[in-house]
Amino acid sequence: MNKILLLSSALLLATFVQCSGSKSQSDDASAATPKETIEIPVFNPDSAYIFVKNQTDFGARVPNTKPHAQCFAYLSGKLRDYADSVVVQEGRGILYNNKAIDIKNIIGIFNPQAVDRVLLVAHWDSRPFADQDSDPSRHKTPIIGANDGASGVGILLEIARNLTTLPDRIGVDIILFDVEDYGSPAFDPTVRNNDGGWCIGSKYWANNPHKSDYKARFGILLDMVGATGAKFYKEQHSLRYARGIVDKVWSRAIASGFDGYFIDRSGGYIIDDHIPINEIRNIPTIDIIQYDPNTESGFNPYWHTAKDNLDIIDRNTLYAVGQTVMNIVFDH
Repeated sequence: MNKILLLSSALLLATFVQCSGSKSQSDDASAATPKETIEIPVFNPDSAYIFVKNQTDFGARVPNTKPHAQCFAYLSGKLRDYADSVVVQEGRGILYNNKAIDIKNIIGIFNPQAVDRVLLVAHWDSRPFADQDSDPSRHKTPIIGANDGASGVGILLEIARNLTTLPDRIGVDIILFDVEDYGSPAFDPTVRNNDGGWCIGSKYWANNPHKSDYKARFGILLDMVGATGAKFYKEQHSLRYARGIVDKVWSRAIASGFDGYFIDRSGGYIIDDHIPINEIRNIPTIDIIQYDPNTESGFNPYWHTAKDNLDIIDRNTLYAVGQTVMNIVFDH
Protein backbone atom coordinates (compact mmCIF):
# COMPACT_ATOMS: atom_id res chain seq x y z
CA MET A 1 0.00 0.00 0.00
CA ASN A 2 1.32 3.43 -0.92
CA LYS A 3 0.64 4.72 2.54
CA ILE A 4 2.78 7.31 4.19
CA LEU A 5 3.38 6.72 6.22
CA LEU A 6 5.10 -6.02 26.76
CA LEU A 7 3.14 -8.10 27.34
CA SER A 8 3.31 -11.91 27.52
CA SER A 9 0.53 -14.18 26.38
CA ALA A 10 -0.61 -14.46 30.01
CA LEU A 11 -3.54 -12.05 30.05
CA LEU A 12 -5.63 -10.21 32.62
CA LEU A 13 -9.39 -10.02 32.22
CA ALA A 14 -10.54 -6.41 31.95
CA THR A 15 -13.94 -5.82 33.53
CA PHE A 16 -15.60 -2.44 33.30
CA VAL A 17 -18.58 -1.53 35.45
CA GLN A 18 -20.85 1.42 34.82
CA CYS A 19 -22.80 2.42 37.91
CA SER A 20 -25.61 4.87 38.47
CA GLY A 21 -27.98 5.55 41.29
CA SER A 22 -29.28 8.13 43.70
CA LYS A 23 -29.74 8.28 47.45
CA SER A 24 -33.13 8.37 49.11
CA GLN A 25 -34.02 11.49 51.04
CA SER A 26 -34.30 9.35 54.18
CA ASP A 27 -31.49 8.77 56.65
CA ASP A 28 -31.32 5.04 55.81
CA ALA A 29 -30.85 5.60 52.07
CA SER A 30 -29.39 2.64 50.22
CA ALA A 31 -26.15 2.87 48.29
CA ALA A 32 -26.16 3.22 44.50
CA THR A 33 -26.58 -0.08 42.70
CA PRO A 34 -24.88 -1.11 39.46
CA LYS A 35 -26.84 -0.30 36.32
CA GLU A 36 -24.93 -2.47 33.92
CA THR A 37 -21.92 -4.74 34.10
CA ILE A 38 -19.94 -5.25 30.91
CA GLU A 39 -17.48 -8.11 30.92
CA ILE A 40 -14.89 -7.57 28.22
CA PRO A 41 -13.39 -10.78 26.83
CA VAL A 42 -9.67 -11.40 27.00
CA PHE A 43 -8.04 -11.19 23.59
CA ASN A 44 -6.03 -14.35 22.92
CA PRO A 45 -2.86 -13.50 20.94
CA ASP A 46 -2.00 -17.16 20.39
CA SER A 47 -5.32 -17.66 18.63
CA ALA A 48 -4.82 -14.48 16.58
CA TYR A 49 -1.33 -15.67 15.61
CA ILE A 50 -2.80 -18.94 14.29
CA PHE A 51 -5.31 -16.96 12.24
CA VAL A 52 -2.41 -15.00 10.73
CA LYS A 53 -0.40 -18.16 10.09
CA ASN A 54 -3.30 -19.93 8.43
CA GLN A 55 -3.60 -17.09 5.91
CA THR A 56 0.10 -17.05 5.10
CA ASP A 57 0.12 -20.83 4.70
CA PHE A 58 -1.89 -20.37 1.50
CA GLY A 59 0.93 -18.22 0.11
CA ALA A 60 0.59 -14.79 -1.46
CA ARG A 61 -3.12 -13.89 -1.64
CA VAL A 62 -2.90 -11.98 -4.90
CA PRO A 63 -6.40 -11.41 -6.31
CA ASN A 64 -7.60 -13.91 -8.90
CA THR A 65 -5.01 -16.56 -8.00
CA LYS A 66 -5.46 -20.01 -6.44
CA PRO A 67 -4.06 -19.03 -3.00
CA HIS A 68 -6.44 -16.06 -3.02
CA ALA A 69 -9.40 -18.34 -3.73
CA GLN A 70 -8.31 -20.80 -1.04
CA CYS A 71 -7.93 -18.05 1.53
CA PHE A 72 -11.33 -16.64 0.57
CA ALA A 73 -12.95 -19.98 1.36
CA TYR A 74 -11.13 -20.10 4.71
CA LEU A 75 -11.98 -16.54 5.77
CA SER A 76 -15.61 -16.63 4.69
CA GLY A 77 -15.98 -19.98 6.46
CA LYS A 78 -14.48 -18.64 9.68
CA LEU A 79 -16.77 -15.62 9.71
CA ARG A 80 -19.75 -17.91 9.12
CA ASP A 81 -18.69 -19.84 12.23
CA TYR A 82 -18.90 -16.68 14.35
CA ALA A 83 -21.24 -14.13 12.76
CA ASP A 84 -25.03 -14.01 12.67
CA SER A 85 -24.78 -13.69 8.91
CA VAL A 86 -22.13 -13.26 6.22
CA VAL A 87 -22.40 -11.33 2.97
CA VAL A 88 -19.94 -11.89 0.14
CA GLN A 89 -19.88 -8.79 -2.01
CA GLU A 90 -18.67 -9.46 -5.53
CA GLY A 91 -17.84 -6.67 -7.95
CA ARG A 92 -15.36 -5.30 -10.45
CA GLY A 93 -12.70 -2.66 -10.07
CA ILE A 94 -10.09 -0.93 -12.23
CA LEU A 95 -6.37 -1.33 -11.51
CA TYR A 96 -3.67 1.32 -11.83
CA ASN A 97 -3.08 0.16 -15.44
CA ASN A 98 -6.79 0.41 -16.33
CA LYS A 99 -7.25 -3.36 -16.36
CA ALA A 100 -10.39 -4.75 -14.73
CA ILE A 101 -10.19 -7.00 -11.69
CA ASP A 102 -12.71 -9.03 -9.69
CA ILE A 103 -13.43 -8.08 -6.08
CA LYS A 104 -14.67 -10.22 -3.19
CA ASN A 105 -15.34 -8.32 0.00
CA ILE A 106 -16.29 -10.52 2.97
CA ILE A 107 -18.74 -9.01 5.49
CA GLY A 108 -19.61 -10.53 8.87
CA ILE A 109 -22.67 -9.11 10.65
CA PHE A 110 -23.13 -9.39 14.44
CA ASN A 111 -26.33 -8.40 16.29
CA PRO A 112 -28.05 -7.22 13.10
CA GLN A 113 -30.98 -5.76 15.08
CA ALA A 114 -28.79 -3.24 16.93
CA VAL A 115 -28.90 0.39 15.79
CA ASP A 116 -25.65 1.32 17.57
CA ARG A 117 -23.09 -0.21 15.19
CA VAL A 118 -19.31 -0.36 15.06
CA LEU A 119 -17.42 -1.02 11.81
CA LEU A 120 -14.15 -2.99 11.94
CA VAL A 121 -12.17 -3.46 8.74
CA ALA A 122 -8.91 -4.81 7.30
CA HIS A 123 -7.73 -5.96 3.87
CA TRP A 124 -7.25 -9.66 3.16
CA ASP A 125 -5.35 -9.55 -0.16
CA SER A 126 -1.57 -9.32 -0.40
CA ARG A 127 0.56 -7.26 -2.74
CA PRO A 128 1.59 -8.76 -6.11
CA PHE A 129 4.88 -6.83 -6.14
CA ALA A 130 7.82 -6.79 -3.71
CA ASP A 131 8.70 -3.47 -5.32
CA GLN A 132 10.44 -2.08 -2.22
CA ASP A 133 12.76 -5.06 -1.79
CA SER A 134 16.50 -4.34 -1.73
CA ASP A 135 16.93 -7.08 -4.36
CA PRO A 136 15.62 -5.80 -7.72
CA SER A 137 15.18 -9.37 -8.95
CA ARG A 138 12.31 -9.75 -6.47
CA HIS A 139 10.41 -6.62 -7.46
CA LYS A 140 7.83 -8.51 -9.50
CA THR A 141 7.47 -11.30 -6.94
CA PRO A 142 4.30 -11.33 -4.78
CA ILE A 143 4.73 -10.81 -1.05
CA ILE A 144 3.32 -13.07 1.66
CA GLY A 145 1.94 -10.05 3.50
CA ALA A 146 1.94 -11.48 7.02
CA ASN A 147 1.98 -7.99 8.49
CA ASP A 148 0.54 -6.03 5.56
CA GLY A 149 -2.87 -7.62 5.45
CA ALA A 150 -2.92 -10.88 7.39
CA SER A 151 -2.22 -9.33 10.81
CA GLY A 152 -5.28 -7.10 10.75
CA VAL A 153 -7.48 -9.93 9.52
CA GLY A 154 -6.12 -12.27 12.21
CA ILE A 155 -6.97 -9.77 14.94
CA LEU A 156 -10.48 -9.27 13.57
CA LEU A 157 -11.10 -13.02 13.42
CA GLU A 158 -10.09 -13.36 17.07
CA ILE A 159 -12.39 -10.48 17.98
CA ALA A 160 -15.17 -12.13 15.95
CA ARG A 161 -14.68 -15.33 17.92
CA ASN A 162 -15.49 -13.40 21.10
CA LEU A 163 -18.52 -11.46 19.90
CA THR A 164 -21.00 -14.06 21.15
CA THR A 165 -20.96 -12.16 24.47
CA LEU A 166 -21.52 -8.77 22.84
CA PRO A 167 -24.35 -6.81 24.53
CA ASP A 168 -27.54 -6.85 22.45
CA ARG A 169 -27.51 -3.07 22.15
CA ILE A 170 -24.21 -3.11 20.18
CA GLY A 171 -23.92 -4.27 16.59
CA VAL A 172 -20.62 -4.98 14.86
CA ASP A 173 -19.85 -5.33 11.18
CA ILE A 174 -16.49 -6.81 10.20
CA ILE A 175 -15.48 -6.19 6.59
CA LEU A 176 -12.46 -7.85 5.00
CA PHE A 177 -11.70 -5.75 1.94
CA ASP A 178 -10.24 -7.24 -1.22
CA VAL A 179 -7.83 -5.63 -3.73
CA GLU A 180 -6.43 -3.00 -1.38
CA ASP A 181 -2.76 -3.53 -2.16
CA TYR A 182 -2.67 -3.72 -5.97
CA GLY A 183 -1.58 -0.12 -6.46
CA SER A 184 0.95 1.23 -8.91
CA PRO A 185 4.37 -0.46 -8.43
CA ALA A 186 7.51 1.61 -7.96
CA PHE A 187 9.09 0.04 -11.07
CA ASP A 188 6.24 1.24 -13.32
CA PRO A 189 6.05 5.05 -13.34
CA THR A 190 3.22 5.02 -15.90
CA VAL A 191 0.10 5.35 -13.77
CA ARG A 192 -2.98 5.45 -15.98
CA ASN A 193 -5.53 6.62 -13.46
CA ASN A 194 -5.63 9.35 -10.85
CA ASP A 195 -5.52 7.40 -7.60
CA GLY A 196 -2.84 4.83 -8.37
CA GLY A 197 -5.20 1.89 -8.02
CA TRP A 198 -5.14 1.58 -4.23
CA CYS A 199 -8.06 0.59 -1.98
CA ILE A 200 -10.23 -0.79 -4.76
CA GLY A 201 -12.35 -3.08 -2.57
CA SER A 202 -13.13 -0.42 0.03
CA LYS A 203 -14.00 2.13 -2.65
CA TYR A 204 -16.37 -0.37 -4.20
CA TRP A 205 -18.08 -1.04 -0.86
CA ALA A 206 -18.27 2.66 0.04
CA ASN A 207 -20.14 3.29 -3.21
CA ASN A 208 -22.18 0.07 -2.95
CA PRO A 209 -22.65 -0.79 0.75
CA HIS A 210 -24.11 -4.18 1.61
CA LYS A 211 -27.05 -2.32 3.14
CA SER A 212 -28.20 0.72 1.19
CA ASP A 213 -28.74 2.94 4.24
CA TYR A 214 -25.79 1.51 6.18
CA LYS A 215 -24.60 3.62 9.08
CA ALA A 216 -22.14 3.07 11.92
CA ARG A 217 -21.22 5.24 14.86
CA PHE A 218 -17.53 4.89 13.99
CA GLY A 219 -15.06 2.61 12.25
CA ILE A 220 -11.58 1.22 12.96
CA LEU A 221 -9.21 0.04 10.24
CA LEU A 222 -6.34 -2.30 11.12
CA ASP A 223 -3.35 -2.43 8.76
CA MET A 224 0.19 -3.63 9.51
CA VAL A 225 -0.63 -4.31 13.17
CA GLY A 226 1.39 -7.43 14.02
CA ALA A 227 5.11 -6.80 13.69
CA THR A 228 7.74 -6.98 16.42
CA GLY A 229 8.39 -3.56 17.92
CA ALA A 230 5.59 -1.84 16.01
CA LYS A 231 4.68 1.72 16.99
CA PHE A 232 1.29 3.22 16.23
CA TYR A 233 1.20 6.98 15.86
CA LYS A 234 -1.98 9.00 15.33
CA GLU A 235 -2.50 8.94 11.58
CA GLN A 236 -3.23 12.39 10.14
CA HIS A 237 -6.29 11.63 7.99
CA SER A 238 -7.78 9.87 11.00
CA LEU A 239 -7.25 13.01 13.07
CA ARG A 240 -8.89 15.08 10.34
CA TYR A 241 -12.01 12.95 10.04
CA ALA A 242 -12.37 11.32 13.47
CA ARG A 243 -10.17 13.02 16.05
CA GLY A 244 -12.49 12.07 18.89
CA ILE A 245 -12.26 8.37 18.05
CA VAL A 246 -8.47 8.57 17.70
CA ASP A 247 -8.11 10.22 21.10
CA LYS A 248 -10.45 7.71 22.74
CA VAL A 249 -8.63 4.68 21.29
CA TRP A 250 -5.17 5.98 22.17
CA SER A 251 -6.25 7.02 25.66
CA ARG A 252 -7.76 3.59 26.31
CA ALA A 253 -4.66 1.84 24.95
CA ILE A 254 -2.28 3.91 27.06
CA ALA A 255 -4.43 3.47 30.18
CA SER A 256 -4.33 -0.30 29.56
CA GLY A 257 -0.54 -0.33 29.61
CA PHE A 258 0.07 -0.34 25.86
CA ASP A 259 1.92 2.98 25.77
CA GLY A 260 4.96 1.22 24.31
CA TYR A 261 2.88 0.57 21.19
CA PHE A 262 0.40 3.44 20.98
CA ILE A 263 2.42 6.65 20.75
CA ASP A 264 0.62 9.85 21.71
CA ARG A 265 1.98 11.82 18.75
CA SER A 266 0.93 12.47 15.18
CA GLY A 267 2.28 10.27 12.40
CA GLY A 268 2.00 10.55 8.63
CA TYR A 269 -0.80 10.95 6.11
CA ILE A 270 -1.73 7.49 4.86
CA ILE A 271 -3.77 6.49 1.82
CA ASP A 272 -5.70 3.52 3.11
CA ASP A 273 -9.14 1.94 3.27
CA HIS A 274 -10.42 4.46 5.83
CA ILE A 275 -10.34 7.25 3.23
CA PRO A 276 -13.33 6.11 1.11
CA ILE A 277 -15.24 5.14 4.25
CA ASN A 278 -14.84 8.68 5.56
CA GLU A 279 -15.26 10.55 2.30
CA ILE A 280 -18.00 8.50 0.63
CA ARG A 281 -19.95 6.92 3.52
CA ASN A 282 -19.29 9.71 6.04
CA ILE A 283 -18.52 7.22 8.79
CA PRO A 284 -15.79 8.60 11.08
CA THR A 285 -13.13 5.94 10.70
CA ILE A 286 -9.57 5.76 11.98
CA ASP A 287 -6.53 3.82 10.84
CA ILE A 288 -4.38 1.93 13.35
CA ILE A 289 -1.23 1.35 11.32
CA GLN A 290 2.46 0.98 12.04
CA TYR A 291 4.51 4.11 11.43
CA ASP A 292 8.29 4.46 11.54
CA PRO A 293 9.61 8.05 11.62
CA ASN A 294 13.16 6.77 11.12
CA THR A 295 12.63 5.49 7.57
CA GLU A 296 12.33 7.59 4.44
CA SER A 297 8.96 6.06 3.54
CA GLY A 298 7.53 6.17 7.05
CA PHE A 299 7.05 2.42 6.90
CA ASN A 300 8.87 -0.47 8.48
CA PRO A 301 11.94 -1.91 6.65
CA TYR A 302 10.02 -4.99 5.43
CA TRP A 303 7.12 -3.04 3.91
CA HIS A 304 6.39 -4.39 0.41
CA THR A 305 9.39 -6.70 0.53
CA ALA A 306 9.97 -10.45 0.66
CA LYS A 307 10.68 -10.07 4.39
CA ASP A 308 7.03 -9.45 5.20
CA ASN A 309 6.48 -13.01 6.36
CA LEU A 310 5.49 -14.84 9.55
CA ASP A 311 8.95 -14.33 11.08
CA ILE A 312 8.18 -10.69 11.86
CA ILE A 313 4.83 -11.32 13.57
CA ASP A 314 4.81 -10.83 17.35
CA ARG A 315 2.01 -12.05 19.63
CA ASN A 316 2.64 -9.12 21.99
CA THR A 317 1.82 -6.64 19.24
CA LEU A 318 -1.28 -8.59 18.23
CA TYR A 319 -2.41 -8.52 21.86
CA ALA A 320 -1.83 -4.79 22.34
CA VAL A 321 -3.91 -3.93 19.28
CA GLY A 322 -6.52 -6.65 19.68
CA GLN A 323 -7.28 -6.00 23.34
CA THR A 324 -7.47 -2.26 22.71
CA VAL A 325 -10.02 -2.69 19.92
CA MET A 326 -11.97 -5.27 21.97
CA ASN A 327 -12.15 -2.80 24.88
CA ILE A 328 -13.49 -0.06 22.61
CA VAL A 329 -16.07 -2.28 20.93
CA PHE A 330 -17.52 -3.63 24.18
CA ASP A 331 -17.38 -0.38 26.15
CA HIS A 332 -17.72 2.62 23.86
